[in-house]
Amino acid sequence: MKTIIALVLAGATTIGLSGCASRGETVGTVGGAVAGGALGSAATGGSTIGTVGGAALGGAVGNEAGRRYEERHR
Repeated sequence: MKTIIALVLAGATTIGLSGCASRGETVGTVGGAVAGGALGSAATGGSTIGTVGGAALGGAVGNEAGRRYEERHR
């Protein structure tokens, strides 16, 4: 249950922070946060710190990937 709550909070925060970004950055950030949260949770046995840390790292990587995608497709 803690994992689900952490993923929801991480997702809500990510969506709020990416509100001013382009579509590619937003999709990358949210997708990266979800994937990172799932991987972080799996890697740490469901710990909240691992889930939130994975979501934060995944969101940052996804945002950068989305930004680069948008630059290439302008």
